[in-house]
Amino acid sequence: MRAITVSQTGVGPTVPVPMDQYQSPFNVGFGVVVSGSVTYTVQYSFDSPFTADYDPANATWYGIPDLTNKNSNQSGNIAYAVAALRLNVTAGTGTVTFTILQSGVQG
Repeated sequence: MRAITVSQTGVGPTVPVPMDQYQSPFNVGFGVVVSGSVTYTVQYSFDSPFTADYDPANATWYGIPDLTNKNSNQSGNIAYAVAALRLNVTAGTGTVTFTILQSGVQG
């Protein structure tokens, strides 16, 4: 998978980024770059964005404990399968840039 970058300015979530949950090993790395003043949480979901009735507002999102209520540049990884990742800005007016890279075959 090529690196995917999404941004969010102000309060609210980024668009969900689907993961290849069938990739083995799964291995996803990500980084968050903050510009301005924001508080954010990196979140994952097991709800697949590829189902016909998918709505990210109704999906169940879980915060990554070490990346909850952060306000500075951070990085992390996930070694277990999840369906999607997103970044949720909970306060502030700045911008966050969320870059995700999953290992595996690149098309």
